[in-house]
Amino acid sequence: MENYLFLFSLVLLFGLLPFSSQTPNPKNPNPKPPLTQAHTELINYGFPIGLLPASVTKYTLNQTSGNFAVDLGGTCKVTLPPDNYLATYSKRVTGKIENGKIAELDGIRVRALFKWWSITGIRSSGDNLVFEVGMVTAKYPAKNFDESPLCEGRHSSS
Repeated sequence: MENYLFLFSLVLLFGLLPFSSQTPNPKNPNPKPPLTQAHTELINYGFPIGLLPASVTKYTLNQTSGNFAVDLGGTCKVTLPPDNYLATYSKRVTGKIENGKIAELDGIRVRALFKWWSITGIRSSGDNLVFEVGMVTAKYPAKNFDESPLCEGRHSSS
């Protein structure tokens, strides 16, 4: 039963991620931040840009090994309404990317069932993304991640 509750929480969490709070600009009600190199690389490897927040400040990729590092200039918190689920990004997110797969992911956590869970990998499977949280996986439509969320809070360390 606990596994079903956890999966249900993840469904709610990732289903609501693209609707994270963003303050509209009265002059431009639908502002879209420019794509960074990191967001462009996500597209090149078969992923939507919304897997990373808009606040990317630096990105490095070893083309041979696929190891990458994304710097966000500080930690990033995204609140997911209506139940105030939280997703946090460390000031640096690292992992290994190849076509359709991100492994050894470190720096993204979600809060579900009163506990923080680290997302350890993401796979692109057709029109879906499969998120790995330890031994548990959950599948969500990739279109839910078409836009990068804006950070709500900034902190000087992770």
